[in-house]
Amino acid sequence: MQAQQSNTFSHVDWHHTARTLLTSRALDDLEEYDLVKQKKVLYQFSARGHDMAQILLAQILTAKKDAVSGYYRSRPLLLSMGIEVEQCLQASMMRQGGFSDGRDIGVVFNQPNHDGACVLPMSGGVGAQYTPIAGWAQAVEYHRNHLKNNEWNDAIGLVLGGDGSVATNGFWSALTMATTLSLPMFFYIEDNGYGISVPSSFQTPGGNIVSNLESFKGIKLFSGDGTQPQVAADLIQQANDYVRRERKPVLLRLTVPRLNGHSAQDTQGYKSEERIKFEQQHDPLPKLKAYLHKQNILTAESWDNLEQETKEAVYKVYQQVDEQPYGDTKTITRHAFSEQDHQGNKELQQQGGIHLNKPTFPPASEEIIAEPGRINMVTAIRRTLDFELSHNDKMLVFGEDVGAKGGVHAVTLGLQDKHSEQRVFDTSLSEEGIIGRSVGMALAGLLPVPEIQFRKYADPAEEQLNDTGTMRWRTNNRFAAPMVVRMAGGYFGCGDPWHSQCAEVKWVHAIGWQVAMPSNAEDAVGLLRYALRNNNPTIFFEHRKMLDHSWARRPYPGDQFIIPFGKAKTITSGDRITVVSWGGMVHMCQSAIEQTGINAELIDLRTLRPWDKQAVLDSVKKTGRCLIVHEDNISAGFGAEIAAVLANEAFFYLDAPIERLATADIGNPHDPQLMAAALPNTDTIAEKITELDQI
Repeated sequence: MQAQQSNTFSHVDWHHTARTLLTSRALDDLEEYDLVKQKKVLYQFSARGHDMAQILLAQILTAKKDAVSGYYRSRPLLLSMGIEVEQCLQASMMRQGGFSDGRDIGVVFNQPNHDGACVLPMSGGVGAQYTPIAGWAQAVEYHRNHLKNNEWNDAIGLVLGGDGSVATNGFWSALTMATTLSLPMFFYIEDNGYGISVPSSFQTPGGNIVSNLESFKGIKLFSGDGTQPQVAADLIQQANDYVRRERKPVLLRLTVPRLNGHSAQDTQGYKSEERIKFEQQHDPLPKLKAYLHKQNILTAESWDNLEQETKEAVYKVYQQVDEQPYGDTKTITRHAFSEQDHQGNKELQQQGGIHLNKPTFPPASEEIIAEPGRINMVTAIRRTLDFELSHNDKMLVFGEDVGAKGGVHAVTLGLQDKHSEQRVFDTSLSEEGIIGRSVGMALAGLLPVPEIQFRKYADPAEEQLNDTGTMRWRTNNRFAAPMVVRMAGGYFGCGDPWHSQCAEVKWVHAIGWQVAMPSNAEDAVGLLRYALRNNNPTIFFEHRKMLDHSWARRPYPGDQFIIPFGKAKTITSGDRITVVSWGGMVHMCQSAIEQTGINAELIDLRTLRPWDKQAVLDSVKKTGRCLIVHEDNISAGFGAEIAAVLANEAFFYLDAPIERLATADIGNPHDPQLMAAALPNTDTIAEKITELDQI
């Protein structure tokens, strides 16, 4: 839909637009100088040509709970929103006081805000900005319609992306969510015709995403010239009016020139001279100057004076920032996880999660108040989810098939009927979308509990999972996205490379993720309850075999039962050898110990991040021997971390080499006999225990 010409644009402050555009250009000029002459700026992605439309776009963000997510070329939008020049320069020059205090590159921004438009933490990955905004938009509707919070009534989610990003998983996943759920989400695509050097025709047929979406249901489409002030302003206003009035998604594509290379190193040698000349002729800055003069808003002299004043002001701020300190090297390891100050008070993030509102949870303790009978892990997890849903109205459970079906593992059976489709719901088949939406929901103050059906299926969501984990650290505790990702995996009656993977060490190695792997129903209750009340993102691994294994069945330990992370459990006591395990291997280790008759001490770690290093050290110092058994592959598995710690901190207590038993460095075989040969089992564990005992 093209713009309808108009002489009035109610949302536009043209003086602000001119001042901000000149400020943005002054910053671009300054950074180019700084990069070439002094080499103090490491990353510089100019927004020349994109800037005017972004500045106009920012002026629609007027609701108290609006949110926007941009990308590396979105600084003009932030300047238009009122972000200080000093803070922008602190970011690009890696100084304290910026958006991350030098931890992240200076072109990805964030801005916490509970009383106006919030800037979600940007990602360095192309397309990663889309699904978090879809999650925010879904959270807006949940706050409005379910929690009846009027503060969210007019709010929307705005996301910016370039023409290259429309080819990404994130874009299409967000588009599916926004249209099928009818979310108040504003897609803004600034189309400069190139993804670095690749023409936009490689990203979408014909190079025009709007033309290709004309048959797409459930979204309003607009397209036009982003270099013409009146056209861009009118289209932005029409799109904004629609998404706020109809509470449905809208996509606006504006064509803009990229007047500089993609980055400072990009000479644009792949563009023809004709193309470069064409783009220079469509610079929005002289068009804005001419338009404001024609409308009697700014005279040519006033423009020139404003331009000079702006350059001088920006350079003055630059000189001030150049004297400011860099990030503090002594604090660089802080804020990977939620922390406490010296008085024991939580140092909460500025935005994200439920803890900012100081939630009151039902009483909890490590005391077991066991009910008669024994339940399997499926029932234990379901009961815990049920109880926490009943006492936390900001908790949402979702994923593929978790609703009417109750999950492919039956863990969520009946929860939708009891707690409504708004709180327990199915999603589209996109793990990127499941986790990405969780990020937006968490940043909007909810507790998302997404399910990934099988561990291997988390691979498409790895970018969002990594961004979630690093968020607190890379924003220096400005933002965090606490969530509990329920993930099933591990061997079953038979295996296969797609459904039986553990690979838990990936998330232990990842920044900012807690990892829990219960071996039985009782521990599943306590660990899950702790995760659901904690202020960190958690991977909660539900082992497929143990979900209904007879050994894993336990009495329900009570609705109060909780297990703090990082506390291992001693299954059997002994003084001859220490056996360390977790998840689906613990019951095999216990059976192996009973088979040998050796006085062995079996430790179930229960959580791997954090892990109970002291419990393992104390045991090994007593026994002098250690066998580590895990299901993940042997090379670089978590057992290697434990062995390294023991070699360093318990070396003089050892009477025998530290041994590991784990899966061979192959996939999980489908044939049960092949699987038994590839994975540790009771016999191989017993054999290794006996061998170590005889040393």
